[in-house]
Amino acid sequence: MFEQNSSSSSTMAAESALCSVSRQRERSRPSPAQRLHNLTSASATSSTSTAIPLPQNVFTNPSIQPSSVVNLSHSTDVVIGPMTQYQGPVSIYYMDASMEAHAMQAAAGINSSSNRSRDNSPSKRLNRNTILLITLILLVLATALIVLYVELNRPRSEAANKAIYFGNTYDHDTFPNLGNGHLVIDRIQWGASSNVRPLTVPLRRPIPYVLITHIGVQSIPCSNVYKCSIKMRTIQDAAVAEKILPDIQSNFYVSDEGNIYVGRGWDWANTYANQTLAITFMGDYGRYMPSPKQLEGVQFLLAHAVANHQLEADYKLVAQNQTKTAKSPGVNVFREIRKWPHFYGCGLDDAPACGSELGMTRASWDAKQ
Repeated sequence: MFEQNSSSSSTMAAESALCSVSRQRERSRPSPAQRLHNLTSASATSSTSTAIPLPQNVFTNPSIQPSSVVNLSHSTDVVIGPMTQYQGPVSIYYMDASMEAHAMQAAAGINSSSNRSRDNSPSKRLNRNTILLITLILLVLATALIVLYVELNRPRSEAANKAIYFGNTYDHDTFPNLGNGHLVIDRIQWGASSNVRPLTVPLRRPIPYVLITHIGVQSIPCSNVYKCSIKMRTIQDAAVAEKILPDIQSNFYVSDEGNIYVGRGWDWANTYANQTLAITFMGDYGRYMPSPKQLEGVQFLLAHAVANHQLEADYKLVAQNQTKTAKSPGVNVFREIRKWPHFYGCGLDDAPACGSELGMTRASWDAKQ
């Protein structure tokens, strides 16, 4: 009985001592940070271990936290704790204060370059380009509105309100305009010679007759200002040198493009008859057809003359072949002008001679002046 009690007492004493030892061991066990410090300290002084510097890329990569790196390879029975000796190959990396600062600077540089790259990203550039484009469009629209406002509020001259007029409205005020694009090319503009004899017979207005002629003799119609100006100078030179006339024959000439070329103009009588306004189609219209612009140009000129009291309101329009034996103004032009409201059928069939009501003789239609 006594032996059993003593045995039980000894067992309890042993268990109590074991618990005490366990508690002491628990209290003496270091924390994880202390164990890592002891591990690195022990590796620095251990003769069986070698301290290998941590590769540079470990510090320059911000995704790796060097303070928590423990690399173990080909090791068994490894215990992380207050141990100073290990069995097997052990590699311990260390990082002092200078290496840690270098790693932080490298990480900061990577973050700043990343921020710069984000600032220059395509989306931001696209946003800037879009803003610039919108600004440019707004400036263009504002300029267009200002120009439109100025044009709408510009004072218009009295001549510009007429359908047919002489006004300097074309090509920076170079050529007067009859309207609808029919230009008036003056003598100085088509290059008329100034070395001619002065005209002596004035043209009295309002004029009662309009005489239509053409150049004839297989003349090709001209279709631009350059070619028609050369043709006008050729006609003038031929009239002065070959026909011994003081100047070009007609008062006005009309080109295929519908422009009006000034011959003797409004002030002086033509070479055909003193009481007529002579208008010549530039070409041979026994062979060629007059263009719609050419016919319209003549009609605009006549309407302008009536509006400005150059012609009588009931003027008579005749062709040259009605006043004398001639092919002028060509069958194609004659066919067209017969449809015009002021056409006068004198000299045809049994009709009286043209100008007889004014006392004009047949010889007066060939004045040669």
